[in-house]
Amino acid sequence: MLKIDNLHAEIGGTPILKGLSLEIGAGEIHAIMGPNGAGKSTLAYVLGGRDGYEVTAGSVSYKGEDLLDMDPHERAAAGLFLGFQYPVEIPGVSNVQFLRTALNAQRTARGEEELSGADFLKLARAQAASLKMNAEMLKRAVNVGFSGGEKKRNEMVQMGIIDPTLAILDETDSGLDIDALRTVGEGINTIMRQADKAVLLITHYQRLLDVVKPDFVHVLADGRIVKTGGAELALVLEEQGYEAIAEAA
Repeated sequence: MLKIDNLHAEIGGTPILKGLSLEIGAGEIHAIMGPNGAGKSTLAYVLGGRDGYEVTAGSVSYKGEDLLDMDPHERAAAGLFLGFQYPVEIPGVSNVQFLRTALNAQRTARGEEELSGADFLKLARAQAASLKMNAEMLKRAVNVGFSGGEKKRNEMVQMGIIDPTLAILDETDSGLDIDALRTVGEGINTIMRQADKAVLLITHYQRLLDVVKPDFVHVLADGRIVKTGGAELALVLEEQGYEAIAEAA
């Protein structure tokens, strides 16, 4: 589904990704862990198409198409969802308005009919209930006044409504207490653990992986993947840290 080959990227002339290669198949969940400054968020932003991140070498294909040749809205319409480490606030725009507009824009781009207001509200309430989020929060401005945990839960509701094929989740577990972490992890499993979908999950902590249970864990250090293993690798990292593995690589 996603193939990254020798990807190099920089910000303001500073190299961040330095030859990163990774392949994710349909039905797979991959976790990326690594020290601060390794390039984890840069990878997420490059895949999402954020301005200011310049790809200087390498390629990325998504469903056989050149991902880097697509604008951000085209990537979204093709089924890519980017979950932010720090979800932004959008004053004056309600969750319902934001999500219905986003979903119908994608449906139109794919040649599908737009959802009516009634059908959308039914979908949105069902997704909110599955993530144990009060449906009244759908009426509030996007993330305004939300706690860190509420923002992440709201983002999972967004993902459930958009129903992407590939989810790139940048530290979804940050700011979550134990109960919220389990709810979000179970939401990821419910929405994305399907034969035709895939997840790239960026995290610092093994605790989320106890719930999501990735197929592969990768260690990212100095802009490239230096080690890959199964879910047990996260336990090793929890005990030993990143330094020994990065130095050995």
